Amino acid sequence: MNKMQAVNLKDIQIQDPFWSKHIELVDKEIIPYQWEAMNDRVPGAEPSRCLENFKIAAGLKSGVFYGAVFQDTDIAKWLEAVGFSLINKRDEDLEQRADEVIELIGKAQQDDGYLDTYYIIQAKEKRWSNLCEGHELYIAGHMMEAAVAYYQGTGKKRFLEIVCKNADLICRTFGTSEGQIKGYPGHQEVEIGLIKLYHVTGERKYLDQAKYFIDARGVGENYFLKEMSDPDFQHFFPEFANYDPSYSQSHLPVREQTTAEGHAVRATYMYTAMAELAYEYQDEELLNACQTLWDNLVNKRMYLTGGIGSSGILERFTVDYDLPNDYCYCESCASIGLAMFGQRMAQITREGKYMDVVERALYNTILAGVALDGKSFFYVNPLEVWPDSCKERTSKEHVKPMRQKWFGVACCPPNIARTLASLGQYIYCVDSESIYVNLFISNKTKIRLENKEVGIELNTRFPKENSLQIAISNVPVKGVNLGIRIPDYAQDYQVTEEGKVVEVCKEKGYALLNLNADGVFDISFKAPARFIRSNVKVRANTGKVALVRGPQVYCLEEVDNGANLSALKVDTDSQIEEVPAREFGGSIELRCRGKRILEEAEELLYTTKPLQYKEVEIKAIPYSYWNNRGLGEMSVWLRR
Repeated sequence: MNKMQAVNLKDIQIQDPFWSKHIELVDKEIIPYQWEAMNDRVPGAEPSRCLENFKIAAGLKSGVFYGAVFQDTDIAKWLEAVGFSLINKRDEDLEQRADEVIELIGKAQQDDGYLDTYYIIQAKEKRWSNLCEGHELYIAGHMMEAAVAYYQGTGKKRFLEIVCKNADLICRTFGTSEGQIKGYPGHQEVEIGLIKLYHVTGERKYLDQAKYFIDARGVGENYFLKEMSDPDFQHFFPEFANYDPSYSQSHLPVREQTTAEGHAVRATYMYTAMAELAYEYQDEELLNACQTLWDNLVNKRMYLTGGIGSSGILERFTVDYDLPNDYCYCESCASIGLAMFGQRMAQITREGKYMDVVERALYNTILAGVALDGKSFFYVNPLEVWPDSCKERTSKEHVKPMRQKWFGVACCPPNIARTLASLGQYIYCVDSESIYVNLFISNKTKIRLENKEVGIELNTRFPKENSLQIAISNVPVKGVNLGIRIPDYAQDYQVTEEGKVVEVCKEKGYALLNLNADGVFDISFKAPARFIRSNVKVRANTGKVALVRGPQVYCLEEVDNGANLSALKVDTDSQIEEVPAREFGGSIELRCRGKRILEEAEELLYTTKPLQYKEVEIKAIPYSYWNNRGLGEMSVWLRR
């Protein structure tokens, strides 16, 4: 088993007609805005008090803990985004601000390395007593990821030293030896952090600890049920009173799990760690489990947009093909977890199908999670919205028809920030003799192959245009293998050099070339807009179609098509017109013909009268940009 690697972000410069505006938004708007939010300086936004908690824990202020038990992760993910941002562009003021936060975190840390402001402030004697709901290990994982990113962005080790002290405590505390806690995290994440910490420090114990947490999960007596049997146990979340271990993927040993169950973010974070550990320990059984889970997740439990986790109750998976559109959850963090999982699987298997899904998640659900001004966010990503019906204390109370300034539980906004800031990690994967191009994003990159620094320049106007040019220079004498992904939507895929068609080997979703000299290659394919239907088992979409162009899913908005979008029926025999959009940074909008059911003049609730129709033009925009023009209805799926 040989795993390819992502290219160091320091070696990638992205200048892309589509993505640059989103990446630059992270530096110019999202990071500063989220700093204000975490300092409770955004009028009308839910308070965070995240930094206040650290000041109290550090003894700099008096007070009580505020917020969710895992509130510390907001600043951790913000710091990770800052680290990635500083890789791309140095900013002394931002770096100084981050250094001050890191020192604050260090002051809050306990002498033995413990770091969790809730327990430090509220319940020191209760630490590690509620692994199911307490999120101590989840917080630790995000702190580890942030410290690694900050070290890579600045070369500073202070944050690393803090999290290593915390990681050392975790290694001493959890395991199979006498006196250790034989438990595992209720919310997976620390496994990813430990693996990243291992790669940066070379400390094998961190990798082994991540393996322990994965291997112990679901084995023997369920640890969380055992915790809850203690008479003194107190729930943070009352809904866990009748706890279902599948919610935390602890119902079975991970190698025996065959369906994506439970909380979608927990699941994908765990699957990501499983894939990493399968490679590190050359564990074929674990890799097979990852492939089985991926197939179930993608082929039976994923939305067209790359959204996952259909239930608004407990943010979880339900059963195969249960994919409702108007009250689904599809948390932004879950799609980020899906992209992380898919990236690792692509690196191990060299199969393009994994990056097809990563691309879908990035262009749709993940990007939809933040407004074009960078100052409001979606936590939930439905595929159909009727604003008037999104009322509190109903089945749709979790669905927000407008992006929110902030959230009391704000895991998604900084998660989106760190993902966009590190987008370059998804473009390529490499090993000592191969370079694979996964995403079509304009960039200039230096890739070190043994003692050679190979240069790649990729230029494209994708997804507006389905062509790209790849110039590769400084090819080593022994040659290099170049793999270029063939997307699952591509038709008439062709590679040319100096106008001549190049014969390529097509394998596992990539066009493979063996290069012995520098060259410039043009890749083109057709990806026309088309109507897509669901498997008939997806009951919510029976008799409906969606509009898709390349990786982008399209939707209808009330501002373009009028109210009551459910009264529209699309003519699937009509030609889909692709029109340059006047909005959204030069994207393509789609137009096609259809009919609208006319409303009854007398407004009878029920009637035997036949329906009346009028011919209409239907206009669709990329799903990622919905709700940037005000409140209104939205729908992805249309009646045929």
